Amino acid sequence: MISEMAKPDIEIKYKEIFINNEFVPAKSGKTFSVINPANKQIIAEIAEGDKADVDAAVAAAKKAFARNSEWRKMDPSGRSKLIYKLADLMERDQDILATLESLEVGKPIGDAKQEVIGAINALRYYGEWCDKYSGETFQAPGNMVSMTRKEPVGVVGQIIPWNVPVLMLTWKWGPALAAGCTIVLKPAESTPLGALHVASLVKEAGFPPGVINVVPGYGHTAGAAISSHMDVNKVAFTGSVGVGKKIMEAAAASNLKRVTLELGGKSPLIVCEDFDVNTAAALCHNFICFNSGQICIAPSRVFVHESIHDAFVSKLVDQAKARKVGDPFESGVQQGPQVNEAIYKRVLSYIEVGKKEGAKLEVGGNPIGDKGYFIEPTVFTNVTDDMKIAKEEIFGPVQCVLKFKTMEEVIERANNTTYGLAAGILTNDINKAMNFANAVEAGSVWVNCYMAFAASAPFGGYKQSGIGRENGIYGLENYLETKTITMNINPVN
Repeated sequence: MISEMAKPDIEIKYKEIFINNEFVPAKSGKTFSVINPANKQIIAEIAEGDKADVDAAVAAAKKAFARNSEWRKMDPSGRSKLIYKLADLMERDQDILATLESLEVGKPIGDAKQEVIGAINALRYYGEWCDKYSGETFQAPGNMVSMTRKEPVGVVGQIIPWNVPVLMLTWKWGPALAAGCTIVLKPAESTPLGALHVASLVKEAGFPPGVINVVPGYGHTAGAAISSHMDVNKVAFTGSVGVGKKIMEAAAASNLKRVTLELGGKSPLIVCEDFDVNTAAALCHNFICFNSGQICIAPSRVFVHESIHDAFVSKLVDQAKARKVGDPFESGVQQGPQVNEAIYKRVLSYIEVGKKEGAKLEVGGNPIGDKGYFIEPTVFTNVTDDMKIAKEEIFGPVQCVLKFKTMEEVIERANNTTYGLAAGILTNDINKAMNFANAVEAGSVWVNCYMAFAASAPFGGYKQSGIGRENGIYGLENYLETKTITMNINPVN
């Protein structure tokens, strides 16, 4: 059972839409509730932005991007200083941001603190890029010389998910600001609090009005308005495949704006017979249950060599039974609730599907208590590749264990999916590791580790896991246009 919930001492100050460096109510006057998933209580009522508010935010961003605006005329080093100042203010308020993250997402406070630190580091990384990118010069026929110039794409729309909201905010703000773009951000309706607090720091940092705007609201209204807006030149989205397709359709039907997408996954993690079983079980368990399984790169398909399968499953079950699930603010808690009722019901429905499909429920599978959206860590064995639980993204603490015999076989099975976001392999054989890494169809491949990130390393997916990359110079390129300038240089007489 879940003990009485802790009550963190924090005031929710920012509940309105952020446009032109000011917090304003929604033009409709509407609000929506943000729910604490650990106890189902209302945390705050937030202004509900829709098309009219997006129009106002885009107009502000467009004005801030005008050719003679303060932002456009600012030296790259000036942009760098502002980005660093924002990161410094986030560091000052890191405890506030982590508390908000735990409240609205339901993740353990320790994990939330680590995410905020990662977000700050990502922002600082891009603060260094403002004056580091440049064009090239090329040979041309005769007396011609050609050169390229890198320019910001303009007003960008950014739609971020609810599972790691502060980190996703800086992954998108960082490269956009370094490139010199202006921003209209829509946080997820379940988790707008952290984004609104960071918005309050934008003005304190000294950004010109209109450079960054934050419009909380629903996807089918505010998100759709961003995706179809004629004055938005690029949209970046992290979320589901279904919504990603709608955004692409809207972008094509409007002004053919650029689109980058980071979508879902059904990531395979291969456990070879030469790897320590205890270490493998701990790693596989920790990363399927991280953030209550609500992570697009979760190792939800674990392929285990048949010779160690039974021993591995035994250790995995022990890990699941020992995991502490409960109040995100309670010391020692490793797993909080699912983020909302819809996700909670979705995960439980997949567990029922797994049972009906003939998979063996080794441990878990049940809700915990009735005060929040808590679900036991769950392990299925006897899973086959054609089962729904092995093919579709569950987004919960549910791990499917599958046997394999040979590397050639497991590579083919790992690739037998519409997704291609991430993959991993645990082995002491460098040949196995490199053969798998080269052959698997995934944007990120981890060898003897998992979910290891660096702000400089690109992240994104193959197939229906997305288009484009975030982080590093690859993420920066998404916010830059390449202009070619060719000059005729007359010879000196």
